[in-house]
Amino acid sequence: MHYAQQEYSVRLQWGMEAARQLSRLAEHCVVIDVLSFSTCVDIACGRGAQVLPYRHQADGAQAFADESRALLAGKRSHAKPSLSPVSLQTLAADSRLVLPSLNGAAISLASEAEQTLAGCLRNADAVAEYLNRQGGSVLLIAAGELGPDGRLRFAYEDFLGAGAIIRQLAGGKSPEALAAEAAFTLARHDLERQLAQGMSGCDLSQRGFAGDVELAAQLSVSGCVPVLRDGAYRAPSLGAAA
Repeated sequence: MHYAQQEYSVRLQWGMEAARQLSRLAEHCVVIDVLSFSTCVDIACGRGAQVLPYRHQADGAQAFADESRALLAGKRSHAKPSLSPVSLQTLAADSRLVLPSLNGAAISLASEAEQTLAGCLRNADAVAEYLNRQGGSVLLIAAGELGPDGRLRFAYEDFLGAGAIIRQLAGGKSPEALAAEAAFTLARHDLERQLAQGMSGCDLSQRGFAGDVELAAQLSVSGCVPVLRDGAYRAPSLGAAA
């Protein structure tokens, strides 16, 4: 059982089990998967689109997209909508996009909090400001990465993304949350290099997706706050405001 950190209003935990066990104990859950699910959600919703999270490699993705009258994001690609943030920069404003993801999408669907948001470096200030206005406890779930053996590993970029939001949040912060805030404070003036040299960033750059890392490292350039409602992330201006 994860340590619930319930004596604090700002909490940080990792991965799917945190969503399953702890999300219902907080008013707000923020899913942080910087490379790349939550960055994709920010970019798509910031353009006025809706994003429907879907479990990676689950059967029926195309049928679900057809039933939802949505596009299905393919494998990471520069040319068509995918889990590459760069590929979503020209997404039409009225689009509905089914976005499969091994970590961020699965955690989003598992969250039982009253409200679930997608957070990243790009929208860190906007998400924190929104949560401060809403009030209530906040559980930030850093997605991490699943290794070939299915075990969760630490993802530095998600730790920094969580810290960028935590530094602006009001209320008592757990030691785990304070550690993420401190890590972000040390890295904040060198984010692109920090992400690029991490394991996930190196992997993307080697595969030809350095542009995704560059977009993901941009700090608080977005005012979008994607909120999950009725199975889709939307910006509050599209009807997801509390």
